[in-house]
Amino acid sequence: MADPFAVTNQAPPLRGVNFFTRDTALGDALRPYAGESGAITSDAGLQRIGELAGSEEARAHALPANQNPPVLRTHDRYGHRVDEVDFHPSWHWLMEQAVGFGLQAAPWTSDRPSPHLTRAAGFYLWSQVEPGHGCPISMTYAAVPALKADERLAKEWIPQLASTEYDVRRLPAAEKNGVLAGMGMTEKQGGSDVRANLTTATPAGADGEYRLHGHKWFCSAPQVDVFLVLAQAPDGLSCFVVPRVLADGNRNPFALQRLKDKLGNRSNASSEVEFHGTVGYRLGDEGAGVRTIIEMVAATRLDCVLGSSALQRRALVEAIWHTRHRSAFGGLLADKPAMQNVLADLAIESEAATALGMRLAAAVDASLAGNEQEAAFRRIGLPLAKFWVCKRTPFMVAEALECLGGNGYVEESGLPLLYRESPLNSIWEGSGTVNALDVLRALRRPESLDAWLLEVGAAQGADARLDAAVNDVLQALADLGNAEAGARRLAAQMALCLQASLLIRHSTPAVADAFVAARLANDWGGVFGTLPRTTPFEQIVARAIG
Repeated sequence: MADPFAVTNQAPPLRGVNFFTRDTALGDALRPYAGESGAITSDAGLQRIGELAGSEEARAHALPANQNPPVLRTHDRYGHRVDEVDFHPSWHWLMEQAVGFGLQAAPWTSDRPSPHLTRAAGFYLWSQVEPGHGCPISMTYAAVPALKADERLAKEWIPQLASTEYDVRRLPAAEKNGVLAGMGMTEKQGGSDVRANLTTATPAGADGEYRLHGHKWFCSAPQVDVFLVLAQAPDGLSCFVVPRVLADGNRNPFALQRLKDKLGNRSNASSEVEFHGTVGYRLGDEGAGVRTIIEMVAATRLDCVLGSSALQRRALVEAIWHTRHRSAFGGLLADKPAMQNVLADLAIESEAATALGMRLAAAVDASLAGNEQEAAFRRIGLPLAKFWVCKRTPFMVAEALECLGGNGYVEESGLPLLYRESPLNSIWEGSGTVNALDVLRALRRPESLDAWLLEVGAAQGADARLDAAVNDVLQALADLGNAEAGARRLAAQMALCLQASLLIRHSTPAVADAFVAARLANDWGGVFGTLPRTTPFEQIVARAIG
């Protein structure tokens, strides 16, 4: 008789898997933009990130960083304001690795080929470990293009932001080995409508110095060294560089009111902050705040796409790993046709997200090199991808969690962490509706529609179902002036066409056919696991994890 207390039929921990070398879909997503040498597909740095991301060491830090959220200290024992945030050691370990890999801002000063594409792949891989600490990494990356609006401020801050040394000391930036950046845009009364901001900025001397008075409802990563902040100057909404410590060593007034108690993203600190005569340095012209900070928003939106793609990928890998080791009803779960359909459906969703994210990262490199066509594609592709990939992620992660059954619902599995995180990127840097409306704004520029048509048209004739879907989009665009009510539907259709075109050109016929059938030809039942019965499920799942 079997021992009723013996532990059997449980999946072993997922460890010792190189997240880069085992991700065939990522390799295929990178290859079209890798140049003649194709070096990025075997990049040693990405291999190191992938190896550490899949290690037991990394897994051992992910859950503690979330189970021990940051703690705010507003005052010291004597009553002096300190406005500091304390983090668990695992948070600092995660940050040290990310900065050491150069995921924060190193691409902006790199002379290597395709630095932003390489960084995107690294950010996608490392975000699979623990997504919360990606916020200050992303903010730092995104601050650089905005800082370039002022040559003096760029020279002062960019080299420090691009440093690969993680330095948490509270010192003037010039005395540190590296610094990190955050952002303060939204306020209580306006949210995404930043033109309703009430925080004021009063000129206070030479060199663009101002004094800020007001608040921010969401201040990202309040523990970092410098922030880009929007405030109302005499000539309108403007952008300001706000250091945490001034050059003379004194702390800039930066009163943290509380940390947000959030659904997910619990390892990361998001705060409410008040400015009382806070020193800021104008970045760009007065009244041009949105135009100045928009490049920061664009860069963080790309990271939202990459971060959501990472959540999808990690959830997929956990689902496949579990079902390959768990038996039920006389055999492995992974061998059951119904489960194979679910896993294959999750796999094509994840691959489509990855392909679109890497395509947009390649567009960053190309647009910075002066390619106007790629700049136009990035302009419309970012809100499309941000809307669709981030919207799909909660559904995808929930389905992957269900593959583990009750084991997936307990914290030790890591799936609840992924699930709580999954809605975040759809809210941050513009909600779904904001991004759908940004698609409409982009479409009012003819070059944006031309760029989208050129990209999806690269697969023209390869699949009649995609051709028909593109025609449907063009018909919907006939009445663009009255399109706001249908903005989400249009954004979804355009994003799906982009993903289908990329998979047709760069993935396998099995993946592309299943994706087009389910997402464009409506040959599915509205939930994951309803692909056509003729789909080669095993082939698609085997490709997903090898």
